[in-house]
Amino acid sequence: MEIIRKYFPDLTDQQYSRFEKLGPLYQEWNEKINVISRKDIDQLYERHVLHSLGIAKLIQFTAGTSIMDVGTGGGFPGIPLAIMFPECSFYLVDSIAKKIKVVEEVARELGLKNVKAEQKRAEQVNQKFDFIVSRAVTAFPQFVALVRTKISDKNHNALNNGILYLKGGDFESETKNFGDRIRIYPLQEYFEEDFFETKKLIHLALKNA
Repeated sequence: MEIIRKYFPDLTDQQYSRFEKLGPLYQEWNEKINVISRKDIDQLYERHVLHSLGIAKLIQFTAGTSIMDVGTGGGFPGIPLAIMFPECSFYLVDSIAKKIKVVEEVARELGLKNVKAEQKRAEQVNQKFDFIVSRAVTAFPQFVALVRTKISDKNHNALNNGILYLKGGDFESETKNFGDRIRIYPLQEYFEEDFFETKKLIHLALKNA
């Protein structure tokens, strides 16, 4: 939990309280339904919560922004972002029902009224959102093909509406065909821990795409 305070020292008491509750909640739920690898659960705040909040270092979503988290798994990056941006709406989808159950229960325990979770594939979603977020659920071009029609063309944030994709390793070949609409941000520019050395955040602006 101290790692959250380190990088986000200006949160409200309610935000800190919710982040503090995440650890015990995920420990408890992970024993019933394995949504986070056993080796990662002890590094939940660094490898899952802070990793998710890399998005919050790049953009401060304006009130009313709508965000869909595709392939949310146990609720990342959606749940940490929903805590960070209580005036935005988050729609978390995953094809696996037991993972969505964990998301729903965690959101309920935290009192997150801005989170809706459903067992659904991205291609089954009919509405549009300002941003689509995800943590490397598939190769980037395939992900873009899945969600490109789900993005609204009415911008009201500092970044153009589009995809915010957390990914590790070398993926230049996956992003080379998107021209000047793509930006890649190394997370080590925001976080000094070794875990973030190879982690990146991709922003693909899809307006007029």
